[in-house]
Amino acid sequence: MARMLMATTPGEGHVNPLVSVARVLVERGHEVQWYAGAAFEGKVTGAGARHRRFRAAYDFSGLTRAEAFPHHAGVTGLSGMTLGLKEIFLDPAPDQMADLLEILDGFPADVVVTDETCFGAGLAAERAGLPLVWVATSVYILSSRDAAPMGLGLPPAGRPWNRVRNRLLAWTADSMLMRGIRRHADVVRARAGLPRLAGRVLENIVKEPDLYLMGTVPSFEYPRSDLRPQTRFVGALAGRASAPFTPPPWWDELSDGRPVVHVTQGTIADDADRLLGPALAALADEPVHVVATTGRPAAPGAAGSGASVSAAGSGVDGRLPANAWLEPYIPHDELLPEVQVMVTNGGYGGVNAALSHGVPLVVAGATEEKHEVGARVAWSGAGLHLTGRLSEERLREAVRRVLEDGAYADRAASLKEEFRRYDGPELAAAAIEELLAARSAGRTAIS
Repeated sequence: MARMLMATTPGEGHVNPLVSVARVLVERGHEVQWYAGAAFEGKVTGAGARHRRFRAAYDFSGLTRAEAFPHHAGVTGLSGMTLGLKEIFLDPAPDQMADLLEILDGFPADVVVTDETCFGAGLAAERAGLPLVWVATSVYILSSRDAAPMGLGLPPAGRPWNRVRNRLLAWTADSMLMRGIRRHADVVRARAGLPRLAGRVLENIVKEPDLYLMGTVPSFEYPRSDLRPQTRFVGALAGRASAPFTPPPWWDELSDGRPVVHVTQGTIADDADRLLGPALAALADEPVHVVATTGRPAAPGAAGSGASVSAAGSGVDGRLPANAWLEPYIPHDELLPEVQVMVTNGGYGGVNAALSHGVPLVVAGATEEKHEVGARVAWSGAGLHLTGRLSEERLREAVRRVLEDGAYADRAASLKEEFRRYDGPELAAAAIEELLAARSAGRTAIS
């Protein structure tokens, strides 16, 4: 059996997809140690892994983006994505690397398994000469001649004449739009004692992984003739619930025949004025049930245990509409089977969870790379992607359209059938084992 060092950026959306993978690896007999934020110690140990804390690196686990990086407030679009890349993911990488190399001194791991934006783990694997596995917590980030560079939110264009467009856009991204990130990656690698990489933006930070596990199905990712051979689609990575679910008091009202709309705020990008508040107001007079979640971890006795929360303290002004309930958190495996439309800020894990349950979406992504997730929802036909300034009217019309036009539900149902063919955690664990077996046999990659 192998020794595996896992490492994750200290955010819910980066930790949660790896919980089920860690659990399966432990069940298969592997020794797993997991470098994660202090707020996730319970999830780590609950999966059977040993928790290793952040020491030198900034641990913002348990905080929203506004709390951890207050100067990011109001910065959206490409500017928001590049600011997040620099300060949330790039700047902490050398300190993360130092922590991980210290762990490796006492735990000689066979492989490093990480989310793709825990760049310190990639640097540590390079320094230690270990194979690197990415468990994707967002869209495919490596370059392709068939797709525009990540960050522009453009659909794929793989025809020969479109590839000229893609090359021009790649040059523009490298030389202009994301030039600062590209240069800052060189600075970060120098701080880590590593030479410059000559790749494109996002590919000059760490070396490409030996295995890239995509937590989705092929039909939800843009087709590429040059997809990296180490890429594996494993399906949704949501695992078994860690605790029994006790429905809140209003739960039975969901079965009265009215459509159920789930509005999810996300866990890090928590600006309620951006999506949660406008969506509640937009749907207040619609003949639907609205189940909204703030994304905050549930306190004992709160969501899922019989007690709802009020608008006060949630970032939502005023009283809740009569047709809405607000909770910190409800397990998606429990809620999504009751839902007809999900309104979301575009978190990758939540979107894939919805599609794995056949739920069409309305995506209003403004921060990080969430506009890229929304672009894939629209491209796949499983929902709508709202860009630019949101209004109550736009949100209301989008929800009506998805409810009334059966094509969105049909496409989501088709994706659900595809997800059923993939057991994400088991496939991910098997692929990691295959990589290690290939390396033991003297091969540098899996076939």
